[in-house]
Amino acid sequence: MLGVLKNLAFWVVLAIVLGIFVGYTFPQIGIDSKFGIDYFIMILKWMVGPIIFLTIISGIVGLDSLKDLGSIGLKGFIYFEVVSTIALAMGIFGSLLLAPGAGMHLDPNSFDTSSVEKFSGASKDVGSIWSILANAVPKTPLLPYDDLNTLSGFGFMIGMLKNTLLALSVVITPFIKANTIQVLFMALFLAIVLSFSPKKIKDFFINPIEKAQNWVLKALSIFMWLSPLAAYCAMAYLIGKFGIESLIGMLSLLGTMLVSCLVFIFVVLGVICYAVKVNIFKFMRFIAKEVLVVFATSSSEVALAPLMKKLESAGIHKGCVGVITPFGYSFNLDCTNIYLSACVIFLAQAFDIELSFSHLLSILLILMITSKGAVGVTGSGFVVLAGTLGSMHDVIPVVAVTVLLGVDKFMSEMRAVGNLCGNAVACLIVGIWDKKIDRQKFNYAINHPDEFDFEKLKAKT
Repeated sequence: MLGVLKNLAFWVVLAIVLGIFVGYTFPQIGIDSKFGIDYFIMILKWMVGPIIFLTIISGIVGLDSLKDLGSIGLKGFIYFEVVSTIALAMGIFGSLLLAPGAGMHLDPNSFDTSSVEKFSGASKDVGSIWSILANAVPKTPLLPYDDLNTLSGFGFMIGMLKNTLLALSVVITPFIKANTIQVLFMALFLAIVLSFSPKKIKDFFINPIEKAQNWVLKALSIFMWLSPLAAYCAMAYLIGKFGIESLIGMLSLLGTMLVSCLVFIFVVLGVICYAVKVNIFKFMRFIAKEVLVVFATSSSEVALAPLMKKLESAGIHKGCVGVITPFGYSFNLDCTNIYLSACVIFLAQAFDIELSFSHLLSILLILMITSKGAVGVTGSGFVVLAGTLGSMHDVIPVVAVTVLLGVDKFMSEMRAVGNLCGNAVACLIVGIWDKKIDRQKFNYAINHPDEFDFEKLKAKT
């Protein structure tokens, strides 16, 4: 009994149940609980940036050569493209088969376009390679620059100094604002520079970096004990704000999403794992606690650092973990892809719009591009959906995404969990493909998952 009380997963499950009860019974209290999950995610995102930055640098510098980085990167890119395309196709096929929107007969003229203006306005450049590359380079200061034209004398000098400091702050902003793609860019750039440096310079930087990484992970392991509180706040707010009724009203879409995600994880990823002689059920059991926390908080970032530490401890090379896992969280969002393609088909069915085979092919091709374009964009699901519908030249009106505004909060749990599972498998497969894994150590780990809890791993270091 004492062992159960010390188990973080037990408290998370208890918090979820309590949150659902409070949200349903006392909706206003549930809504007022939102601040808890907001602050938890905000602090967590502040910690995730440094962890990604430090892990990528130590991982890449720890590789034997930049040739290894190129090999891992190329194989990761191939895997991401193939599997994410399969996920898009599954979302389309699942919605066509289960027809969640059939019989709804919705009229686009009855919806308020103002509720989606912020998404459609942000969708202009979604999917363009230039947009992704431009967003990867840090350029936003912590505070707006002073207008020097309005200053003179001593005030002008102070303004110049302030603007200089603000210009230097662009490298801090991505960590504070949790802009993952910019953190990845800076880490990759610095890691490559260090890889070309002499061994003395490399050792001078890498030792403090590894120590800092260890301290940040220890701080995170302590902070993770607040995840039951975050789980309670998230569930109480979700049920209190949107109600069980909104969940029941869109049950067909939620069911389609759930079935598609489960089939993707246990069939598609299961077959991929079977091909390399890994049991998908054992592997999912190995990362089960991370899955539970992600489900409770609807945030993939919650489990990023624990997942990376667990995969590394299970025998996957830290260079592979440090490259594939963070990049996967930006470019390999499999269940987000399922969500996007399933929702496009659902909306067509709900608004009685017939789609030809050429339309379906266009949806697949457009989403292959636009799904990569929302990296680091707030409200990315609606941004990509709006961008996709706009790219189809009004075959489906952009205002149709209004239908999803309420139920999207419930589907975010499925997306977050599925993305976590997909990226864990991606790291495993690339590690095996590139021979960056100790199979004996990995087999032991998935057969003894309790020995590889994040809290226990940090206690050993």
